[in-house]
Amino acid sequence: MIPVTDVNFVVVQSDHTDLRALIEHLDIDLKQRYPHENIYGVDFEDPKVREMIFVVGYLNEKPVGCGGLRPLDDLHLMTPAMELKRFYVDPNSRKMGIATNMLLFLEEKAVVSGYREIRLETGIKQPEAIALYVKHGYQPIDLYGPYVGDPDSLCYGKVL
Repeated sequence: MIPVTDVNFVVVQSDHTDLRALIEHLDIDLKQRYPHENIYGVDFEDPKVREMIFVVGYLNEKPVGCGGLRPLDDLHLMTPAMELKRFYVDPNSRKMGIATNMLLFLEEKAVVSGYREIRLETGIKQPEAIALYVKHGYQPIDLYGPYVGDPDSLCYGKVL
């Protein structure tokens, strides 16, 4: 594990160059794992993308991770919720605590923004992601929204 002080998390806009480059790497990874399946990305052309919170993690000034939070508009939710999106750490920077620290950073951003729950979707072929979420208190929940009926999707949630 690297010291938290060695990683700098910066909130960025959706058009940030480092964010977009990391998301491209994430998409490449996902397409290798799920070559014929739908990749649930973010529509950066949608005006609602401005409601999202994006973060890029830097280690020695190099972008090594990213993640986003999207407000969920579902009126049936018991508490105001955000969805974790586009969460990724570069493979060369894994097993250093970056994902844990970035997840905690985003959880704090959600709380400060008035949200009390985070939901997420991950895939059955991403055991490292599943382990991270479970380790940090995320529990399996029913598939929701666009993930309903997708046999490769798993959804998790956590009350903050």
